[in-house]
Amino acid sequence: MRSKKGKMFINQEIKKEIFKDYSPRKDIKDTGSPESQIALFTYRIEYLTHHLKEHPKDNSTKQGLLKLVGKRRALLDYLKRKDIQRYRNIIEKLGIRR
Repeated sequence: MRSKKGKMFINQEIKKEIFKDYSPRKDIKDTGSPESQIALFTYRIEYLTHHLKEHPKDNSTKQGLLKLVGKRRALLDYLKRKDIQRYRNIIEKLGIRR
């Protein structure tokens, strides 16, 4: 799951599965919906959290993780303002606590 330079690599099958499972339209091409983006960020956050448990002094990964969490939080706040029911559904589906 890593590329040659050591960065995380998410292959297309994983992305398609995430977009299909969490998109409101259940379409793999629906990459721009907030739900799809939140699900993708959550997948990456879980991966980086696991990485940091093994490598606690990896500060660059820690910084990237915090940026991702902030981006996800901003999208969740946006979704909460626009459509509270979609917000509740994605929180429940992903098991994110708020």
